Amino acid sequence: MSTRNQLAKRMSLLGTETAFEVLARAKALQAKGADIVNLGIGAPDFRTPDNIVEAGRKALADGAHFYTPAKGIPELRAAVAEDVARHRGVEVDPDCVMIVPGGKPTMFFAILMFGEPGSEILYPNPGFPIYESMIRFSGAEPVPIELLEENGFSFSAESVLARITPRTRLLILNTPANPTGGVVPLEELDRLAEGLEAHPHVTVLADEIYSRMTYDGFRHESFLRYEALRDRTILLDGWSKTYSMTGWRLGYGVWPRHLVDHAERLQINSNSCPSAPVQWAGVEALRGPQDAVDRMMAAFDERRRIIVDGLNDVPGFSCVTPRGAFYAFPNVTGTGIGSKKLEEKLLHEAGVAILSGTSFGALGEGYLRFSYAAGVDDIREALRRVKDCLATVAP
Repeated sequence: MSTRNQLAKRMSLLGTETAFEVLARAKALQAKGADIVNLGIGAPDFRTPDNIVEAGRKALADGAHFYTPAKGIPELRAAVAEDVARHRGVEVDPDCVMIVPGGKPTMFFAILMFGEPGSEILYPNPGFPIYESMIRFSGAEPVPIELLEENGFSFSAESVLARITPRTRLLILNTPANPTGGVVPLEELDRLAEGLEAHPHVTVLADEIYSRMTYDGFRHESFLRYEALRDRTILLDGWSKTYSMTGWRLGYGVWPRHLVDHAERLQINSNSCPSAPVQWAGVEALRGPQDAVDRMMAAFDERRRIIVDGLNDVPGFSCVTPRGAFYAFPNVTGTGIGSKKLEEKLLHEAGVAILSGTSFGALGEGYLRFSYAAGVDDIREALRRVKDCLATVAP
């Protein structure tokens, strides 16, 4: 008789985030002496701005060593409400804001609230892999929203609305998007919002973690802008990308009033509350000077142009220009090599760590994700290595 621990069956439903697996493989190769350029991880390479770091230090020195309210300190929730009004033009009640350790808890809490056997949750594909993983874990059926290259990796509202059934509980939107850098045009959001008025049983989770990361004069439009849907829209955002605070683990959700108490109970049952000194750093990030954000975005824009031009010069590659986030998602079907095999080839033969498009769903086959949250020299070197590696591959 086996004495091995018997896990709950649902544990087999959990996927993972391949970026961390590739990062681990790259570091293992580096430990053996390999020279690896890593364009796989979606984390800005900039240091957190000094004023934010100092606010965290001061909070520790001043005694922010204890539990906070589960929803977060009032000062940070008020600062989030101010920021939402400033950048999204929407007034929200700080009592409907819940501070969480990173972006994923808002995602997980929303999916756990609405996902159960017999229900359906719509999610973008290719998209952030944790969406599908969490949906399956909840017991719900994941229903993909196809993001196609010919549509700029956006969707048509008509196609999304056509997938809604009486079993649909939640619709996940991500714009600007990971892994494609795609942005949903305002006219499609308008049509989607109008169509959702006929489906009052569907709640929307708007993942807007890249909301400040847009290019070419494009202005992000939040799904909170639709007043008729505000009582069933959950906003997800945070500090990781905009303020280069990935390791601080700080995010937030803006919840409909009738859902925020449920979210708070999930927080209490899982992590109690976010880190106290980190929350004070978050206040400074939102209320302090924003010039560091502007400098980072100028650098990302320069890198974006370099990487797109370079990828389009690689045999068998073609790459549309992303309008948001910090990812390029080239079509690599011209190489005749599958995405996962190409990921492995570039890591082991070229010393370049990137991600297969299939890490982001079945519709990612034929694509790779390159993060340009890395320095220009690293990007140029990675492009050189990729081009040399594939010089004789494409038909």
